Amino acid sequence: EPLRFIVLRYHGAAKSQAPTVLVGKGITFDSGGISIKPAAEMDEMKFDMSGAASVLGVFRALAELQPSINVVGLIPSCENLLSGRAIKPGDVVTSMNGQTIEILNTDAEGRLVLCDALTYAERFNPRVVVDIATLTGACVVALGGVRSGLFSADDELAESLLNAGKTSLDLCWRMPLDEEYAEGLKTNFADVANVAGRAGGAITAAKFLQRFTGKFTWAHLDIAGTAWKNGASKGATGRPVALLLQYLLTSAKSK
Repeated sequence: EPLRFIVLRYHGAAKSQAPTVLVGKGITFDSGGISIKPAAEMDEMKFDMSGAASVLGVFRALAELQPSINVVGLIPSCENLLSGRAIKPGDVVTSMNGQTIEILNTDAEGRLVLCDALTYAERFNPRVVVDIATLTGACVVALGGVRSGLFSADDELAESLLNAGKTSLDLCWRMPLDEEYAEGLKTNFADVANVAGRAGGAITAAKFLQRFTGKFTWAHLDIAGTAWKNGASKGATGRPVALLLQYLLTSAKSK
């Protein structure tokens, strides 16, 4: 299906007030591409747009609650499927901000659409940017389906999101962002590789995204373990809509 880049705007405050930007990963089906996933449970990969769905859910709630805050939603949306034109391992692509990326694994596609959406977010001169993505199986291994992974170099933003999760019973857990974790992303053929090794995979994915966030305050929520349930109870959970909405409502009250 053709790709889409969706921009949503909610204006609840003066135009002079910097917006909060929410960026949601919208991979509507993820086969893994050339680095194809195992067939078992691949049906669940329709949930790889859960980050995007959470942004849409937040905007639905904002329209009803009408808090005094400005919010922008960015949703890069596409499928990750095979074709004669599919990206191959070893290809080098150029991101929107000019950084070159060596594709070592085509199943690490979410960070490739997110990095350009993060660059696009700069034009809104945001107060903060929060991206939400079913990004890594490694985050599921680390935290299971209980807490979403939270990554941010900004202590105030991280604390606000943690508190919002506690209040809304939509819990997250702060993960590290030490610069040493970025070592595995180095490559001789581009500015950065799109994956590192298996160790610390959720963190190295966040370190990749962090390269594109130097111009604003940023947080990343990895919801791979919390966005849906599998097996007999297969379906979306709606997380982290509650966390994000609580964070926005609290931000509006503090203005």
